[in-house]
Amino acid sequence: MMPTTSYKMQNNLPDQITITDYLFHRLRQLKVKTIFGLPGEFNMPLLDKIYRIPDMRWAGNANELNAAYAADGYSRIKRLGCLVTTFGVGELSAINGVAGSFAEHVGLLHVVGMPPTSAQTKQLLLHHTLGNGDYNVFYRMANDVTCHTGLVADSDLCCMEVDKCVEMAWREQKPAYLGIPVNQVDLTVDSVRLDTPLNLESEPNNQEIENDVVKTILKKLYTCENPAIIVDACVIRHDLVEETKQFRQMTNFPTFVTPMGKGAVDESLSNFGGVFTGSLSSPSVREVVDFADFIIVIGSLLAEFSTPTFHFFYKTKNYALIHSSSVKLKNATYPDIHIKHLMQVLLSRLDTSKISCTFRNTPPINVSRPKLSGNQLLKQEWVWNELSHWFQQGDIIITEIGTSAFGINQTRFPPRTKGISQALWASSGYSVGACLGASFAAQELQEENPGDASLQHRVLLFVGDGAFQITMQEISTMIRWKLTPYIFLLNNQGYSVDRFLHHRSKASYYDVQPWHYLKFFDAFGADDYETRKIVTLGDLRDVMNDKHFCKDDKIRMLEIMLPSTDVPQVLVESWMREKEEQNKVHESPQFFETPDSVELTDATDEPTPKRSRLNDVASI
Repeated sequence: MMPTTSYKMQNNLPDQITITDYLFHRLRQLKVKTIFGLPGEFNMPLLDKIYRIPDMRWAGNANELNAAYAADGYSRIKRLGCLVTTFGVGELSAINGVAGSFAEHVGLLHVVGMPPTSAQTKQLLLHHTLGNGDYNVFYRMANDVTCHTGLVADSDLCCMEVDKCVEMAWREQKPAYLGIPVNQVDLTVDSVRLDTPLNLESEPNNQEIENDVVKTILKKLYTCENPAIIVDACVIRHDLVEETKQFRQMTNFPTFVTPMGKGAVDESLSNFGGVFTGSLSSPSVREVVDFADFIIVIGSLLAEFSTPTFHFFYKTKNYALIHSSSVKLKNATYPDIHIKHLMQVLLSRLDTSKISCTFRNTPPINVSRPKLSGNQLLKQEWVWNELSHWFQQGDIIITEIGTSAFGINQTRFPPRTKGISQALWASSGYSVGACLGASFAAQELQEENPGDASLQHRVLLFVGDGAFQITMQEISTMIRWKLTPYIFLLNNQGYSVDRFLHHRSKASYYDVQPWHYLKFFDAFGADDYETRKIVTLGDLRDVMNDKHFCKDDKIRMLEIMLPSTDVPQVLVESWMREKEEQNKVHESPQFFETPDSVELTDATDEPTPKRSRLNDVASI
């Protein structure tokens, strides 16, 4: 919300300020206080202005790709992040991260410091160009991974362009691109414009179309017998957590989340059914979702999704897919229907007395803990079961694509827990940068609301050693700013999901060079930290029961040693189902050989992985 008093007077601003001052004040009004990126010749005059804005700070990243990941992670907590790079080399280094934000509906403002307009007009051959005089080539590239691209080029229109970029990134929850030539950095504008609130609300829906959509959905809700609610990522992105909670309580329909929707609902409520992951869903989840006669997907990102690991789709064709700006009902698609307005109208017209189906509250889903001796070497299944009991209310849990992305789905999140994953774009190494951004955001929330316990957050990162080696430089930035995340490094010597799925456990291209991970804090100059190597189940239980470890007063790393082809049980079960379908009939129903020779001797026994050495470890 914008302040009701004059922002100009409140901050004692002169009548004239520069356009870059104006930009950073606009971000400050939205409580965006940390700017990510790297300095370069064409953006350094722009960066100088950050230090003149109260409460604003320049993070200073190790590279532009990591900075883009960090801005993405920051935005997932505060709804908008800002990334500043230099022209050409800087923005292209960041574009992979920006594309991920575009794919996954994350609000991001990408500010690019550009060469002076005179050089562009004359098509001079400057460094960071392609040597062909084309200064618009990178701007054109950005068009495909942003919702809006703008340039500061006109003194009369520059404030409007800044406002539009910020507004579009916020409303659309997509990246916006703003280019600022180095000679335009000090362009003066009237500071009184900051008193005009930004337009952050989506345009009202067409009432006739909206009424038609709501009427159709309500008819389905009132007549269905076996419905289900699926909560997806855009519930979080477009601030629909409260509306979704009300809808869930009013209908009492069985409610599930997608992997990217995890953290959007209270998993302790009785009608929570678990995580729907398509072909990897548990039997209890598939029993409801696959046989539902009506599914309403709130905040839908995708209806169908396929990877080498699993297939995601809804079997019933009788569904309502409520996307961020459109709705699909069976064979009809309604564009330009904004989700926030639609859900509010739907809630206002929902008559619970007309709902014909009734449900018994299901007992809470309990995550069991293995009853094994403490000297047992670890495996994925046990790690995630133990962690599920260690999570606290308010945790921000970040998982890397790979074993962590699958393992986290078997855990139960306490209330107010936030989940961050990049399941769609799935760029290896994303989670480390996102952890940095989320840690900044969590710190700011605590500083802004020091007495509000609901805004106290631990930041927990789960990353395999393969992905960690891609972006580990940002640990240095965490240490520089005295951030205190927990880093759970799953060490199983490389890329375990790929190794498992392709059944080539001996292939060297899945391996990574073993590092002394617990010495990184020394190498990066940390003076207050904690590291532990976790080898056995007893080691893990000891640290989970340590009350001092639970307090996030310092940065910590746990190196969890795991077998090189050990993966979460859901992947093993999926692999076995596929093998059963391929072979039709198994010779023995009590033995299946997986790439890691996991023996399942009985349905009630824990699988025992065969290991050749203790350090047979590392993973994504």
